[in-house]
Amino acid sequence: MAQRLFTTLIFMTICIAPYLAAGPSRAQSVIADLSEHFVGITADFTGAKILFFGTVTGPGKLVVVISGPAKDITVGNKVQRVGIWINDENVTFKNTPSFYRVLSSEPLDEWLPLDTRETKQIGVEYLKLESTKAIGRAKAADYRAALVRNMQKKKYYGKAEGQLKLLGGGLFRADIFLPSNVPTGDYTIKTYLVSFGRVTHMEVTPLNINKTGIGAEIYRVAHQHGALYGVAAIIIAVLAGLGGNAIFRKS
Repeated sequence: MAQRLFTTLIFMTICIAPYLAAGPSRAQSVIADLSEHFVGITADFTGAKILFFGTVTGPGKLVVVISGPAKDITVGNKVQRVGIWINDENVTFKNTPSFYRVLSSEPLDEWLPLDTRETKQIGVEYLKLESTKAIGRAKAADYRAALVRNMQKKKYYGKAEGQLKLLGGGLFRADIFLPSNVPTGDYTIKTYLVSFGRVTHMEVTPLNINKTGIGAEIYRVAHQHGALYGVAAIIIAVLAGLGGNAIFRKS
């Protein structure tokens, strides 16, 4: 991996040389990459660590936003009635990131303007989450806070200030940690170069996380051929029951 990283950094240095020679008007740019662009989820997957690295030219500071595939996420509310906890109203937020993490070299509150954070949705508090039905502003805020808490407990949402390391010479790196229950799908990693409070360049790096092996085939059949999967599951259960019964009879 060290040799690959060294080779990649040399390649990036060659790539940015024309921009440096072109003068200040074209000198601001970011080139970023990953040690691997695909993470396979197997039955014994316990999490993963990916190296994120790159180079930056021009003045400014960096902030990195990692977003997982968007989907509808439902948040429930439990209330106690007659001594029993029951589900009350559910609220669904549409097109919500299933994974969201922000990396930076310094605390964002010290240098990144609020309007930039709001415009680029940098930070969970600035995510534009919309419910599928009209609810009051106060209730929407409560359910939104509950959604963020749930995602943080699962380690899907987070902020890692100080995890983005600036190595000197325009080089940077960070370790991206993925939990064992990480959502699958296509991810985008956006690297923003911010100068004087304004985004001057953005680089997008793709990442794909998906199931592999027999687990992936079972998942594919279950979702693409639901009826067939259901019939097969019933047949397997019946055969297993008959086999177990035969063994107990012999004993």
